[in-house]
Amino acid sequence: MSKIKSIEIVDFQFDSPNKTRTGVGQLVTFKRGSSIRCTKNAIRIVTDDGLVGEYVTNWVATPATRGEMDMVAPFLIGRDAMAREEIFDDLKRELRQWSGMGHGPLDIALWDLAGRKYGASISELLGGYRKRLPVYASTYLGDHDEGLATKEDYGDFAEHCYGLGFRAYKIHGWNEGDAKKEAANVLHVADRVGDRMTLMLDPANQLRTFADTLYVGRACDEGNYFWYEDPMRDNGKSAFMHKKLSGMIKTPLLITEYVRGIEPKADFIIAGGTDFVRVDPEYDHGITGGLRIAHLSEAFGLDCEVHACGPAHRHLMSAMRNTNYYELALVGPDCPNMVAPVYTCGYTDQLDCCGADGCVEVPSGPGLGVTYDWAFIRKNAVASKVYE
Repeated sequence: MSKIKSIEIVDFQFDSPNKTRTGVGQLVTFKRGSSIRCTKNAIRIVTDDGLVGEYVTNWVATPATRGEMDMVAPFLIGRDAMAREEIFDDLKRELRQWSGMGHGPLDIALWDLAGRKYGASISELLGGYRKRLPVYASTYLGDHDEGLATKEDYGDFAEHCYGLGFRAYKIHGWNEGDAKKEAANVLHVADRVGDRMTLMLDPANQLRTFADTLYVGRACDEGNYFWYEDPMRDNGKSAFMHKKLSGMIKTPLLITEYVRGIEPKADFIIAGGTDFVRVDPEYDHGITGGLRIAHLSEAFGLDCEVHACGPAHRHLMSAMRNTNYYELALVGPDCPNMVAPVYTCGYTDQLDCCGADGCVEVPSGPGLGVTYDWAFIRKNAVASKVYE
């Protein structure tokens, strides 16, 4: 048995250029010359027989998530690092009053540890067979500067992404809830690249009324969009509203990004609230939880789309038949992705990751198949804690 001896969690920071916060501060948009100070978490799990598992967060690095990790990390000390199913079940219960998003990074680090123990990638442990994954460019929110300020800018950036090899493109519009502006953008981009690129729309829950949501949805119908994602201020929680919407438009809905875990997603599916299912190994209790959701969706005959990007996301997707695209989130003109610059192995989730075949590769090394720059992480640390 490989007993967990210690868990180290390091919060570190770096600057990401040409960005500013928008709305109430969580969302990000373009602003030339400005930068955002980003915080990410690095997790390192060590066992009593010398095994190590690591993960650096991309999407859940918030004080709330860090608080959840601090709550449950002590429960892992002394436990069998290979007993991921038992740990999954116990941590899910411990976090039942909260979001559970602190669970995911710890589970991913345990999968990395297992892969290193057996000298196999997580993809191989999962029975993964996809070596390259079709990818879409997923934009930042629109701005009023010179990034994605107009519908013409969105069209130009789509053309740019096409030239880089992307064959799919997702719009995140403006953070204003202006249905007419959003619909005009939908139709303009479809006119520019719709004959060459698969198109998606994600208003990021910004539309305020059902009438506005329906108006934009009918523009998606006209533009032949692949899916319409999380449109309304219900925050992606109302199965009834989305079922009603799906009966009035043709474009498939992609909901459940903000519904955590397998049981609520099952209820949402049964209620007819979505056409595609969303999963994220960071959000949905790790790779252990994410695989459950992929199989749940498969049982209902539905496709399950992996939210956002990262090495864990690629490994999970490699073992999923019922999925279509890897999300390179988030990108824009002169606006790099905010993922941490901590990979020393050539791994990247920037615009240059797309190959000529419109795909990204699944790392093949042991565990996550990536190596982290711990010197950079420790140099830029702002907080850390070790549980023993």
